[in-house]
Amino acid sequence: MSEALGSEPKAVSLEEIEDSLVDGDLPFRVGTARAALAQRTFRVVFFGAFASNIGSWMQSVILAAYAYGISHSSTFVGVVVFAGMGPQLLLSVLGGAVADRMDRRRLLIAVSVEQMVFSAALALVCLSPHPSKLLIVAFVAAIGIGGAAYAPAYSAVLPALVGRENLPGAISLNSAQMNASRVIGPAIGGIAYHLVGPSWVFAGNALTYLFVIAALASVRLPDVAPSAAGRGLRQLTAGFAAARADRVVTRSLVTVAVFSLFCLPFIGLMPVVAARDFAMSPRSAGYGVLYACFGLGALAGALSIGTVLATVPKDRIVRVGMLGFAAAMFAFALVRTAAVAFPAVAFVGLFYFAMLTALSTAMQERLSDEVRGRVMALWIMGFGGTVALGNLIGGPVADAVGVRPLLLAGGVVALGLVAYANVRVPEQVLSGTNGGASALDGVHGTAHLHRTAAGRDVRPAARRRTGGRGARVRGFLPLRPLPPHGGRRSRSGADGVVGDARRAGA
Repeated sequence: MSEALGSEPKAVSLEEIEDSLVDGDLPFRVGTARAALAQRTFRVVFFGAFASNIGSWMQSVILAAYAYGISHSSTFVGVVVFAGMGPQLLLSVLGGAVADRMDRRRLLIAVSVEQMVFSAALALVCLSPHPSKLLIVAFVAAIGIGGAAYAPAYSAVLPALVGRENLPGAISLNSAQMNASRVIGPAIGGIAYHLVGPSWVFAGNALTYLFVIAALASVRLPDVAPSAAGRGLRQLTAGFAAARADRVVTRSLVTVAVFSLFCLPFIGLMPVVAARDFAMSPRSAGYGVLYACFGLGALAGALSIGTVLATVPKDRIVRVGMLGFAAAMFAFALVRTAAVAFPAVAFVGLFYFAMLTALSTAMQERLSDEVRGRVMALWIMGFGGTVALGNLIGGPVADAVGVRPLLLAGGVVALGLVAYANVRVPEQVLSGTNGGASALDGVHGTAHLHRTAAGRDVRPAARRRTGGRGARVRGFLPLRPLPPHGGRRSRSGADGVVGDARRAGA
């Protein structure tokens, strides 16, 4: 992407970066990615964060297995998972507000040190043959609180370390890094858990924080312009208003919340599934491979949206992906042997992330820059936060009725969402004559014009006569102004919302 000659690069939007790092759903672009890695500061921080993320995934997966091993209780596993992920539901917006008001480099270092200390403390507690379950939950919650503060600050500064022209490569590299760590971490953790035990896995994770701390200490981070939309509770409430004004956005948010709550508890309860359905010890290397297969499928699903499925309508991918997820979940719930479970869970991950990436893409194509951050706050809470809540509820349910009915119920809910998750835009709707209006103006009454490809207003005559600044066509948020000659406005990388179907959000 090129800037006008002599113009200053546009400030990086926090929300444009934040949503791409949550889901890891941007395509890998070889040219700009190579250029981004050529920047020393970016390269140092990128690889430091990559090493740290591998440790975090290693600990997350093994922690659930260890919790089940010492308790044989799905309820306790759900509590531990909620302690680690629940802060994302409760504190993510607050973490973003803190990131806007503090020196982000110091904040990232301080939070990384906090997480390292509590990871080391967790390792010490787990050395005991009879560890305190209360201390385990407390230390995991402390690590989760640190993560809720770390994520928005990290997402704000890292892609800003490269030039504007290399932002797409920087963000896609981080997406690939997140998904790769989701595969590598569980595989290493599963083998290490089998060979040396949980304490050394947690201690190893504590050591990986040194990579990102050293990287941050050795570089100088540029400032990133905060969002003009604001953050905190004001951002959240404005997000609700924006979401209610658009059918596609509303359905996307409801779909991701319901899906995460009812269909994804199996992720945190994976050691329970492995032990009860496949007679696979959570401490075995096979358990690590099982989770790695799921992560590999998720990686393939996320990358497919920007590659082999780049030209397929996203609304079609959402519904077919949801249907495929339901079928794969039924298969995973009903298989009895580990050999079949490995490919089954890989297909679960594939359809899961392909559907989720397409859903967030469809939603973001309906949003302008001014609204996207506030709606993304809801997406992050609906996606990440409700997974933790689902595990908290799903644990006791699995203890009461078994884990297999829980998996089957998730498949049934996914089938029901196939009909609801229709995020197809009924008509191509673009902003009208008041193209420069704020996105929130559309929520409160700005007119929208129905246009053909040539840019001609094709609304019924009566509606055209009553149109204008005071009129409103319900159900849509304003997008970008219509470019000359009716062409679609194509924007790439971090700031693409219309014309680039590869953008996605959580």
